[in-house]
Amino acid sequence: MEPIRAEILNLNLPRTTAARIVIDAPAQQIFDLIADARCHPLFDGSGTVQGSISGPVRLHLGAKFGMAMKIKVPYRITNTVVAFEEGKKISWCHLMKWTWSYELEELGNAGTQVTETFDARGIPKLAEKWLDITGTLELNPKWMAKSLVKLKAICESN
Repeated sequence: MEPIRAEILNLNLPRTTAARIVIDAPAQQIFDLIADARCHPLFDGSGTVQGSISGPVRLHLGAKFGMAMKIKVPYRITNTVVAFEEGKKISWCHLMKWTWSYELEELGNAGTQVTETFDARGIPKLAEKWLDITGTLELNPKWMAKSLVKLKAICESN
């Protein structure tokens, strides 16, 4: 049996990466998991998300949530939800101003296409340096693909 993989997308946009997968589950079920920051460590494919430390049980537009992270060294970050369309899209950013987005598209027969996007266009120079030092832009596509595979496994096992 061939391993399950997410598709890494080439968006031809500077400092932007994305991956996509089809999950055999309703969009709302998947969205409910993503909209609960306490669940993010369960499907994090990067190993950087250590846990949820603050925020509402369910994210919403304008919600702030804190996460314990680790990229080379442990740190904490506060994110703000900057886009929210129930069952379809959620995006958040933090002080470095890049955004993480999940977009869900119902395909019928309870299938949902999920696209995860990292967008660091127009970020401050300090943030650009952080991305360069950590190698995040090079690593993100693989991490995002792993996250989507984990998300698929969780959603399809429920």
